[in-house]
Amino acid sequence: MGELSRRAFALAALSTLATAPDAVALPGPRGPGHRPRGAGEMRGVWVATVANRDWPSRPGLPAAGQRRELIAHLDNAVRDRLNTVIFQVRPTADALWPSPYEPWSEYLTGTQGADPGWDPLGTAVDEAHARGLELHAWCNPYRIALDTDLGRLAPSHPARRHPDWVVPYGGKLYYNPGLPQVRAFVQRAMLDAVAKYPVDAVHFDDYFYPYPVAGQTFDDDDAYDRYGGDFGSRAAWRRDNIDKLVKGMAAGIRRVRPGTRFGISPFGVWRNASTDPRGSDTRAGVQTYDDLNADTRRWVREHWIDYLVPQLYWNIGFAAADYAKLVDWWASVARGTRTRLYIGEALYKAGAAGQPPAWQDPIELSRHLTLAARYPQVRGHVFFAAKDVAADPIGAMARVVADHYGRSARPPR
Repeated sequence: MGELSRRAFALAALSTLATAPDAVALPGPRGPGHRPRGAGEMRGVWVATVANRDWPSRPGLPAAGQRRELIAHLDNAVRDRLNTVIFQVRPTADALWPSPYEPWSEYLTGTQGADPGWDPLGTAVDEAHARGLELHAWCNPYRIALDTDLGRLAPSHPARRHPDWVVPYGGKLYYNPGLPQVRAFVQRAMLDAVAKYPVDAVHFDDYFYPYPVAGQTFDDDDAYDRYGGDFGSRAAWRRDNIDKLVKGMAAGIRRVRPGTRFGISPFGVWRNASTDPRGSDTRAGVQTYDDLNADTRRWVREHWIDYLVPQLYWNIGFAAADYAKLVDWWASVARGTRTRLYIGEALYKAGAAGQPPAWQDPIELSRHLTLAARYPQVRGHVFFAAKDVAADPIGAMARVVADHYGRSARPPR
């Protein structure tokens, strides 16, 4: 996602940049099983805090101003008849609550570790619930910093105390997913929020092993030498590391706060069919299974997670990754499982300069919801992101609300 818009990676990740036609016919109904849209559907919005993408508008904003801005995002969600806010509370191995494990986020005060004088996560939970909204605590598991200077981290930062846990890659710092002690620590740090607050879910984004950077290697040789002996390849070992994180986090959430759910929003392509006949009819330059070492299809089919929100950030008819084909593929993956399927929607592209013609049409996103409604497995949508819900420059969100959200709906349980 370039860090100012975490979803920019979804466009850059495609090897073929095709231009979509201005108008594409929607597929016909799929027969019996059409699901009414009114009851029990996800209507969510992401609130990104990394690099102050959505909130707060700038680091160092006084606490009262931060709180006003946060409340405004919640009120915007209510206005648009959304029912879920996915709030990024651990953007870079830091915290938006008073954590005993990690420092306060620099995106609050401008200085990592500085107390902002209030509790953003606690306030978000209380105010969201007061408005009838669910609050999902969004965590990034492994990203430490958007640069490679350990010295810029707060003196108390665990990465400074354990530099052997850290891998610089692509101009950023990451915790090494191959170390069991890292996996144990990041779970403990994230579960602190679950223990302290009645969050409705914990949410991971698309970052596991980092997105590939041309000409660079993620240096986990020592960890592989120590822990990879039972695996036929480094890739299989890396996937097992991520599987263990996902299963361990799910078990921890159930233990700490039973009833709290666990969801993940991966990059939208598991594998291309040219790589694996089980994959989607796409030509994506990034495949989560191969490049991020995240077997997202397995997590759904084995019900390791409660819900999945694949980031289908392309328009209907986009040649390299057609939204329509991907909805169909993910619906087939979710069919017969207990994992709820929601679709991640690229509201940020609507009207944005440089986007294909389809994204200049305010009806494109509404077409997405019309198409997805034909699949009973699709139980709702999540929009990236809160700043774009507020601005809605070409009225794409307003059109979604007018066409699909005429009444309030409870989130699916």
